[in-house]
Amino acid sequence: MSQPRLFQPIEIGGLNLANRIVIAPMCQYSAEDGCMTDWHLIHLGQLALSGAALLTIEATAVLPEGRISWADVGLWNDETEAAMARTLEGIRKWSAMPIAIQLAHAGRKASTDLPWKGGRQIAPADPHGWQTVAPSAIPFAEGENAPVALDRAGMDRVRDAFVAAARRATRLGIDAIQLHGAHGYLMHEFLSPLSNRRDDDYGGSLENRMRFPLEIFDAVREAFPADRPVTMRVSGTDWVESSWDVDQTIAFAQALEARGCAAIHVSSGGLHPAQKIPVGPSYQVPLARAVRQAVSMPVVAVGLITDPEQAEAIVATGDADMIALARTILYDPRWPWHAAAALGGQVTAPNQYLRSQPRQFRTLFENG
Repeated sequence: MSQPRLFQPIEIGGLNLANRIVIAPMCQYSAEDGCMTDWHLIHLGQLALSGAALLTIEATAVLPEGRISWADVGLWNDETEAAMARTLEGIRKWSAMPIAIQLAHAGRKASTDLPWKGGRQIAPADPHGWQTVAPSAIPFAEGENAPVALDRAGMDRVRDAFVAAARRATRLGIDAIQLHGAHGYLMHEFLSPLSNRRDDDYGGSLENRMRFPLEIFDAVREAFPADRPVTMRVSGTDWVESSWDVDQTIAFAQALEARGCAAIHVSSGGLHPAQKIPVGPSYQVPLARAVRQAVSMPVVAVGLITDPEQAEAIVATGDADMIALARTILYDPRWPWHAAAALGGQVTAPNQYLRSQPRQFRTLFENG
């Protein structure tokens, strides 16, 4: 009996993955001054035993003001690098799962409180707040403190911070970089006409709006080792009329692929409070399908993928090459095990857990 498509290997820019299940980056809001804590060792460590093919570290700010909240992880100085090194050392001692990192700048959606405290914007004068930046001085929501529009020097500082973080990721032995161009954060803000009202070479036309995100990609791709992949996460649509949409996403994906992007992860939304998202199982898969039909690089689908048969159908029919799990794998950290059992696949499990294999699934586990 052949392996289900979900459990067949795939190669991404020189990185070999054992199956098509990716653990998406998920912010934990549990860092101290940008430094990972024991929570991250526990959180990432248990996911590294899940049997998925790739573990992605949460949105990691390249500058302090690029954090979504004051408790976000960063990679902008020696202290944040050392804290991440400690976490990675603990994970790698017990798991061979490849590890990627999502490098990010939150733009105008930075300086917010923790989600379980409401997640509202924090004013610059507050001890936990700071002045945000963006392509244009347009706040995310009415009544919020407006961001400062980035000038060329500010854009250079952001680009150089992405490069510096990529070099730190290289030293840490990170296997892949994902650049965060989705969910209304800085690169997405440059892409969308709703948040980018510039009248220079970085605003107006689609070509101009793509220019700065592509500059960041080019700089990171040059700074990161050529044999390790650099990928991008995008919002396939803003879910708002006359805004960023799937056709523009396809044009951006094609430009990225021409520059050596190894894969693209298609999410959606997050740019504007007026968004109307038709949330339901696989609701973002049509966006991934449209992109996959236009590019050759692997495409990752995400969003309310909860059922093994659902995931298998997405990759088996060619809607996407891989699926990413976030809330699903928080709720069930052994989801890949259960999916393999349901579909007749195999996963790698730690030797310490091999005896947990149910009798009816004697070929489920490969030794970790």
